[in-house]
Amino acid sequence: MIDHLGIEVADYARSRAFYERVLAPLGYGIVMEVTREMTGRYQGCGFGPPGRPHFWVGTGSGAPGRGSHIAFTAGSRAQVDAFHEAALAAGARDNGAPGLRAHYHPTYYGAFAIDPDGHNIEAVCHLPADTDA
Repeated sequence: MIDHLGIEVADYARSRAFYERVLAPLGYGIVMEVTREMTGRYQGCGFGPPGRPHFWVGTGSGAPGRGSHIAFTAGSRAQVDAFHEAALAAGARDNGAPGLRAHYHPTYYGAFAIDPDGHNIEAVCHLPADTDA
């Protein structure tokens, strides 16, 4: 159900170094890092086992502690589209229309919305378009 989780931090460099040290004993390290130049505003890194970031720390909303991000796994790109449409219909604010986010990886297809409490929620499908169900 949950694909990955991200938290907003006040000092990215400090938090990145902190989590590198804290998660290393568990066998987790930085798997991916994204910059503001890549995303438009967000800067962060994802920790996890090799090849798969599950826990993200970063900056971007300007509201540490209120910048939660939860991504739900979708089985197809059509499900991502439907998630986004349903979120907007239920009163969420658009935070990124359905589409490819190639700066994460070539088949990362996601959609984002801000829920009524200000949390950034996402549906994501990692499958190539030709394998959608």
